[in-house]
Amino acid sequence: MTSIRSRSSRVRTFQLWFERLMVAIATANLLLVFFDLSYIRFRDQYLRVLPELTTLYGGTFKGIEPHRVTEAYLDDVDELKQILEAEELGLESPEARRQLAVLRQSSVTLVDEDPFAVANKSGTLERIKKEMRDHTGQENSSKDAFRMFWSEAYLEQGWREQLDFFDTEVRPRIKTNYWRGIGFNGLPTDRFWIIDLPFIALFAVEFLGRTLYLSRRHANTTWLDAMLWRIYDAPLFLPFWRWLRVIPVVVRSNQAQLSHLDPIQSRLNRILISQFAVELTEVVFLRMIDQVQNLIKEGQISRWLFELTSQQGYIDLNDVNEVQTIAQKISDIIVNKVLPEIKPEIDAVLSHSVTGALAQAPAYQGLKLLPGFTTLSTQITQQISAEVSKNLYGALQQALADEQGAALFTKLVESFGKNLRDEMRQGNTLEELQELLDALLEEVKVNYVARIAENDMETRRADTYRLYGTTQKARPTPTKLLGR
Repeated sequence: MTSIRSRSSRVRTFQLWFERLMVAIATANLLLVFFDLSYIRFRDQYLRVLPELTTLYGGTFKGIEPHRVTEAYLDDVDELKQILEAEELGLESPEARRQLAVLRQSSVTLVDEDPFAVANKSGTLERIKKEMRDHTGQENSSKDAFRMFWSEAYLEQGWREQLDFFDTEVRPRIKTNYWRGIGFNGLPTDRFWIIDLPFIALFAVEFLGRTLYLSRRHANTTWLDAMLWRIYDAPLFLPFWRWLRVIPVVVRSNQAQLSHLDPIQSRLNRILISQFAVELTEVVFLRMIDQVQNLIKEGQISRWLFELTSQQGYIDLNDVNEVQTIAQKISDIIVNKVLPEIKPEIDAVLSHSVTGALAQAPAYQGLKLLPGFTTLSTQITQQISAEVSKNLYGALQQALADEQGAALFTKLVESFGKNLRDEMRQGNTLEELQELLDALLEEVKVNYVARIAENDMETRRADTYRLYGTTQKARPTPTKLLGR
């Protein structure tokens, strides 16, 4: 027994560390995916932090190359710097004057042709133009600002300081521009699949291995069932929608006990319940009333009642007359349970009726003048009422207990239903009842919705949270299955 427990413990430990290893690999892959997805958008920021790595990644996997126009412009600036540092005459040398003329023309071309537009970075050019206008004081024209900056008169103020300004404020923005190649599919070059392919192969093999393991471990489990069991792992080996890999990474980290997501799951469940429970109840309730209204307007309920009572064209599923059976049950309850409890009230009603009938008789008015007759008449009336109710109750009990009486009672019910059905068909009675029922249901809907609108939704959510929290506390925590 100890050996079995030790082996089971080792297996669980191996499963736990295997899960953690796979989570680490999946997390590394997810970070690479996020870096690739954000590379173009945040390339300027990456260049400031990791310029060499960013440049290498863009050239290798994104087909990014330095733009010819902007690179030639920076080369011209570097050449000017070399001339100024090498020539004794400085700005007055013929080479320096020619190079300044080239830079003035190149600056105008830079503004007119906007080589930044290819990389969707025209905003960067606008920032460069603004920097040059602010620096030179030429607020009306960026071309004039460039011409002034690359002039002998302006640089004579101190060409080293001006070139330092250019290298600090302008050059880094120009270097962010690039040209990106286009593939045979008409889309920008993207070779991230070279990095992603080993991860896809690893997780695809792991998914198949888990599928085989689960299908053999659990009886009556097909490969499809096992695949659906771990369907959240699918984004790990799909070459598209790579951002969805955050789902298996989060789930696996919870399974590997690297994170505790149960409170978050509980809170999400509460939010979903509080948002949809009231609305769903309202929709179901109103839908039910709408269906009943439609049945009433179409006459389905009336036809159903008539078929049920007439038994003509009515499909009987169990050879039982439900109407008669229900009537029999109700009559038994009334006679054996209800009437004995309300016998005093029945006696009082009968006594009142007999007294009223006697009071209308002329002879009774004369007899009331006799001494003591009023008390005597009251006693006689009570005895008559009690005897009548007793005899009626006994007659009902005998009628229901006797087969012939039960048959007569059944015939009475059938006759009552037939006459009620015939009378309802006379005139506009049925149509009026249908209209009244439809109006009643419409009023119920309006009042129900109004009551919902008047209730405080925050109070309703608080009650939902309280009830859900109570059920969660009472619910046992399931054991984690690492192999699942």
